[in-house]
Amino acid sequence: MKIAMIGQFPPHVGGVGVHIHTLSKELVKQGHEVYVITYPHKDIEDIDGIHVIGTKGINIPGIRGLMFKISAKKVLKQLLKEVDIDIIHGHYLFPAGAAAVEIGKKHGIKTYVTAHGSDMFEMYKKQSFMRSTIKKVLKKADVVFAVSNALKKEILKTNVSGIENKTRLYWNSVDIDKFKINENTSFKLNFENNKPIVLFVGNIIKRKNVNVLLDAKKLAKSDYNLVIVGDGPLLNQLKDKVKKENISDVYFMGARKDVENIIPCADVLVLPSFSESFGLVLIEALACGKPVIGSDVGGIKEIITSDVGLLIDPNNSENVSEAIDKMILDDKFRNNLASNARSRAKDFSKVEIPYDEVK
Repeated sequence: MKIAMIGQFPPHVGGVGVHIHTLSKELVKQGHEVYVITYPHKDIEDIDGIHVIGTKGINIPGIRGLMFKISAKKVLKQLLKEVDIDIIHGHYLFPAGAAAVEIGKKHGIKTYVTAHGSDMFEMYKKQSFMRSTIKKVLKKADVVFAVSNALKKEILKTNVSGIENKTRLYWNSVDIDKFKINENTSFKLNFENNKPIVLFVGNIIKRKNVNVLLDAKKLAKSDYNLVIVGDGPLLNQLKDKVKKENISDVYFMGARKDVENIIPCADVLVLPSFSESFGLVLIEALACGKPVIGSDVGGIKEIITSDVGLLIDPNNSENVSEAIDKMILDDKFRNNLASNARSRAKDFSKVEIPYDEVK
């Protein structure tokens, strides 16, 4: 079959891109043809047998999503003239999902959409002007996927006609061959000291709540390096805070495409988000045999069990600091969690093909 995907995709960095890439690779492996329409980037190229098409447009904050919806529709229309597409799949309800359902309905092509989290937890709940648009996407889609039970519940709360019958749970998955326990890696994080490493990986945005890690560092009873991997609009603000408040041993590494090499160097990974539909980086860390700390919210609490990590209150820096101290100071506790980590990751290692037409 021929499947058209719309959404974030490498070389763009992020969980949605990883999700699409993982699913697309499995489809190609099974003999299907996959075309991915993604955001503009100068380094767009086909990878792993997947046809990748970049859109055109200007990356202007505030209208980036609308621009992508318009350009993605245009590219998808052209693709349909050239290829007999069987399935359209939009990842993220807006803009990708909106583009997918509009073209899919017009051409009578089965259309799936996946809600990835902030489209419901942030955009739908906090931007009232977007609610009608997102409801239209949910109504027009033939099938709606949610990447966690928490997200599925949010979708059902919209009360869109027929939504309960067409909404399905579809977990993110992790490549356990790429993310693995690797104690003998040649990759090293070279710091001036040999302190334990507490790691954050993600976008530096308000929802990810990286600021609480800096506050927790100031309260710490343990002595560790805080390593922050990622980029975003709040990066410079965090760097300024570290400098002004003289917070020691904090290292900003920017966006990286080799997190599978960085995670094995850490002692624990922390995800202190205010909201999170799933938390892909958590299962990546678990696959690397690392214990994890995450907020007691959304999909995170569906991943972190008591035998692999700790849940925290993202609004309480003291609670965050205490959890990190527990991990760093209690070697027996940390090592016990680490021994269970990869087994938990394997619960999310199989890539299921979610389409009714592909069995």
